[in-house]
Amino acid sequence: MGEQAGGVRIVADGLGIRGPRGWAVRGISVDAEPGALIAVEGPSGSGRTCLLLALTGRMKVSEGSAAVGDARLPKQMAAVRGVSALAHVPGVADLDPALTVAEHLRERALLQRRFGASLRGLLRPRGERAAEAGRRVEAALEAAGLDLEALPKGPRTAVRDLERLEALRLSVALALVGGPRLLGIDDTDLKLSDGEREEVWALLRSLADAGTTVVAVCSEAPEGAVKVSTAQSHEEPPTEDEAERADETDRADQGEEKADAFAETGRA
Repeated sequence: MGEQAGGVRIVADGLGIRGPRGWAVRGISVDAEPGALIAVEGPSGSGRTCLLLALTGRMKVSEGSAAVGDARLPKQMAAVRGVSALAHVPGVADLDPALTVAEHLRERALLQRRFGASLRGLLRPRGERAAEAGRRVEAALEAAGLDLEALPKGPRTAVRDLERLEALRLSVALALVGGPRLLGIDDTDLKLSDGEREEVWALLRSLADAGTTVVAVCSEAPEGAVKVSTAQSHEEPPTEDEAERADETDRADQGEEKADAFAETGRA
């Protein structure tokens, strides 16, 4: 599916993420082997998405330690972004409802050809690079379980006409085109039937079994996943000294944090 092989190990101890409005999560610990399926479980508003963005190098870690593969957070966020991809994250990795499935795939293939190739790859003839991008797209669609011919209008189906499960599969496929070692996916089980949830978890397990480390935000973790709960992690109040130091850091880094969480996502 891509040039990078094998997932990454994720280790975190006492991980905390603080933004302008206070702590999103605190005291998060994770130890997951490469190719693990990690379920970030908790109610909406408990900091699940912030944790997902932090573990994929898009949001700055405020306290504790974390490592994604050989990269340490927060100092090596760019390295983490280089091996990770996001799918289905509202406001960060959105599908355009006006575009067709084919247009999304074509755009992603062009980005891969231009920005995802190595220097040696860029020196290859244009036709070879186009063929390689096409193979990546086909492999990503197969891995995501999205059959284009089964869609209402085939590849010309607009995103607005996709069922929620189909849109999720498309978002995953687009993320997989670059061959990430770490895949982050948000709102995994939101507004899905029990049967659809089972399909999604089967998909994510298959990606993990194939070697990609998967971090998935959900309301309820499936059996067998590495469970990380945010349900209580954001409720611990900081001490006065901690709050004062964090406020100073926020004022200095607020603009940078927003860039890490949103603008940098487009380049990762």
